[in-house]
Amino acid sequence: MIESAGWIALGTTCIAALMTASNLGARVTGWGFVIFTVGAVAWALDGFFSGQTQLLWSNGFLAAVDLFGIWRWLGRRAKFSDTSRAEELRSEDGRGDDLFSAASLDGMAVKGAGGVVIGHVVDALITCADGGIDYLVVREGGAAGLGETLRRLPWNNARVRDQAISTQLSDAEFSGLAPADPG
Repeated sequence: MIESAGWIALGTTCIAALMTASNLGARVTGWGFVIFTVGAVAWALDGFFSGQTQLLWSNGFLAAVDLFGIWRWLGRRAKFSDTSRAEELRSEDGRGDDLFSAASLDGMAVKGAGGVVIGHVVDALITCADGGIDYLVVREGGAAGLGETLRRLPWNNARVRDQAISTQLSDAEFSGLAPADPG
């Protein structure tokens, strides 16, 4: 039983870590915490049966943290996401502009004039005076954060269409946009 608990603990902890680190939304993160809880229980059992009290107590504590994560991501954050999505759908009734959640912009593909993905949204900068979006920060190029360039895409050059941002800028015009620089 000790060996089985150890393997279950290892496997579930690795899977849960990937799920939560991927930041794929409230539900995936919440289910990552569910799997973390299974792993914590398995680690605690391993600690109990092998006489490793530190392993038992530390994973008892981690199980409590995981329960908090389940409440936060599968309960609270999922409710927020569901409410925003319902409001988006309600806005499509034709009585005004369609709405979208600002949170949904994170990671959204940006398609250039030819319909090809030229980047992904990192954030949206919203004006304090009227609450409108001034520009999007878009990442282009690179891989896994290495060699990426962050650019400012003015909101007047962007449209939300089919779960993506489209722009009529050519690749050259997009590459000529002002860079967003953390320095």
